[in-house]
Amino acid sequence: MVDYQLHSIVEMKKPHACTIKATGKKANAWEITRLGADIRIQCTNCHHEVMMSRYDFNQKIKKVLN
Repeated sequence: MVDYQLHSIVEMKKPHACTIKATGKKANAWEITRLGADIRIQCTNCHHEVMMSRYDFNQKIKKVLN
């Protein structure tokens, strides 16, 4: 069980499509902006937001970064 809360930074199993300009690598850090039955996460690089069910989120999360 991964322990996360509001405004935690998490890493997902698959990286986001945007790239970090400084390194040229795919961005994979997301901030949790909403918790409930659904969870909203925001890319820390391009600020794209994705909303998914808590079940899907728990399947796709890799680890909590902070």
